[in-house]
Amino acid sequence: MEKSLFYKTLDDGTIKCQLCPHGCLLGNNEHGFCNTRINHDGQLFTETFGKITSIALDPIEKKPLYHFYPGTKILSIGSFGCTLKCSFCQNSGISQVLPDNFKQFTNYSPETIVKLAMSKPGNIGIAFTYNEPTTFYEFMLSTAELAVKHGLKTVMVTNGYINPKPLERLLPYMDAFNVDLKAFTDNFYQTVTQSTLGPVKKAIKQVANSKKHLEITNLVIPGLNDNVNEFEEMVRWIAGEIGDRTVLHLSRYFPNYQMEIPPTPIHVLHELYEIAKKHLKYVYLGNVIDTERNTTYCDRCGYKLIVREFANTAILGLDQQGKCKKCGNPVLEHLFPQIQD
Repeated sequence: MEKSLFYKTLDDGTIKCQLCPHGCLLGNNEHGFCNTRINHDGQLFTETFGKITSIALDPIEKKPLYHFYPGTKILSIGSFGCTLKCSFCQNSGISQVLPDNFKQFTNYSPETIVKLAMSKPGNIGIAFTYNEPTTFYEFMLSTAELAVKHGLKTVMVTNGYINPKPLERLLPYMDAFNVDLKAFTDNFYQTVTQSTLGPVKKAIKQVANSKKHLEITNLVIPGLNDNVNEFEEMVRWIAGEIGDRTVLHLSRYFPNYQMEIPPTPIHVLHELYEIAKKHLKYVYLGNVIDTERNTTYCDRCGYKLIVREFANTAILGLDQQGKCKKCGNPVLEHLFPQIQD
């Protein structure tokens, strides 16, 4: 175990964790909400440091990130635990477990992860994903600091339930984020995830203000977060607070973990897609086969720029400066010419 960051020890030896908005109060030998931090005699320790449950070289589009080095690969790693308890969790086997009940992991050091990332041909960096990376914050931070020194790109795929100070410390070492905005009502967050919406909105704005690359994912669950008025309020907020060029991924839900609601009807995704497109320039559908709604078109002239079909990504309409070949719109100018190198 490694000592945790961001906590306060009270006079009676109780610990207040300050990593995420839950602000857990832990007595001696007690775990926090995420199941990964424990109070040992007035000090907080993380039980996830270096314990990797999942590791793979993935397409960057799988994170999902569609406007961040499209067509490349990234070494993706995960541990266990989560700061939320979503009843529909897609990765409950690693996110909703107690450390003592989970033995299927391999120990890695930050140095080993970075060395492995550098050994993979065509790999651009490291993505912290699969489970909620906030639960292995110390390992993520140490690995990201080292990765940046070696010229690797870093990505955090997160639910956004993290306090401002820990996020601020992480930002200099992170290049891109995909934040899962699960709904746009406190009722959904409280009843379905056992958390609240406000801190997620605050984290999204903090990332956006840092000028780091940001994309947002919304998993659409029938009857729970597919109300068209609430959805339109969400996309209006994204456009107004973050910008209308913010990439939004709408993903199809499938039954998992404790939720047995049938999968999202395709027509619902299409309806929400059309609503989102009225406010945001770049909207995509996930967990469905839909080449048209996964293709990137220039938001100025409509020229076809990037085609995504199954696991294949073809960059067709961008020049070597990341501009639209037809009208010169600098769609991905901030990434080129690195993508071409």
